[in-house]
Amino acid sequence: MQAVVNKDEIDVEQETTIVSGAHPEAENFPLKESRRLVRDLWKPNARIYWTDFTISAALGWGAVAAATLTPLGSFIQIIAIIIATLALYRGVIFIHELAHFRKGTFTWYRRFWNATCGMPMMVPAYTYADVHIDHHKPQHYGTAEDGEYLPFAVDKPWKIIAFIIQAVLVPVLLVARYMILMPLTLLNTRFRNYIWQRASSLVIDYNYIRPLPKKDQESSWLIEDIITGIYAYSAFALFYIDVLPLAFFAVWYVVTVAIFILNGLRTLAAHAYRNGGRERMNQQQEFLDSVDVPGNRYISSLWAPVGLRFHATHHLFPGMPYHALETAYFRLKDELPDNRLFLAASRKNLWSAVAQLWRESRAAQNR
Repeated sequence: MQAVVNKDEIDVEQETTIVSGAHPEAENFPLKESRRLVRDLWKPNARIYWTDFTISAALGWGAVAAATLTPLGSFIQIIAIIIATLALYRGVIFIHELAHFRKGTFTWYRRFWNATCGMPMMVPAYTYADVHIDHHKPQHYGTAEDGEYLPFAVDKPWKIIAFIIQAVLVPVLLVARYMILMPLTLLNTRFRNYIWQRASSLVIDYNYIRPLPKKDQESSWLIEDIITGIYAYSAFALFYIDVLPLAFFAVWYVVTVAIFILNGLRTLAAHAYRNGGRERMNQQQEFLDSVDVPGNRYISSLWAPVGLRFHATHHLFPGMPYHALETAYFRLKDELPDNRLFLAASRKNLWSAVAQLWRESRAAQNR
């Protein structure tokens, strides 16, 4: 039995060799032992969820107000925009946790999140829920049925850059979705179904076609759409009657773009994206195609909040609450008899993860 290996001893070249291709080594991944080591970490702590999100949302919207009311370009406004971006980004990312809650649990928490963050940011909870669960299914992960996956590592490098740049258009598209398209969906069921399938999912693959809602989901999807639209129309009505200044919309736009840029970088660092053939994988292969970036607890949590710096570990244990992932990661790192395959999914920091993806993409084009 081999000794535990320190993460720092695994260089980029070794990582690439371990997790490339079809992951033939995945069958050796100690999945049962890993599950045994973390079997006490599955219970979500409601107090942590409510406290963390409430503080994030309050701080974020408070900073938006401060940025709106302070002079354009002032030091205070710049600091307020930075705080608003990081706090609201953390708040928005709780949509990931909502997707993993068991049906019928955390009902009021979901409503509170929608009312104070999801709908004001034009991303109601339903736009991510089922889409993300499909991302975790072995029959979907990495395939054309997975809207959260693109084979960046074997595709043209410019697509990585374009993926980040597109963030400048996202706020405009979101507003158009709820102020123009949403009212039209109320008039025609066929058009509503088309919009639900083609323009109602937080995904990175724009060819993705979302399954239509189940019978017990139709009303909730429609209600979330309508209320989100009401938020948008109300904001512009308040501007029309001189209650909201134009600066508010400028700040909201800048903060939203910054959030999507941060999340875009995090997304690039979340997986290895080597599945160019879009083939099915088992859970061990899925883990080896995903990435952990433990980094610095305080800095890494800014760009990968709510436990997402442990994204590969999350793919091992999708139902584990975010506040337990750090404990799970370091427990497996320290207690697995042979942790080399586990640490093969780790990167030192955000830039090393994105840089490795860029290098592999360029190398793939030179073959």
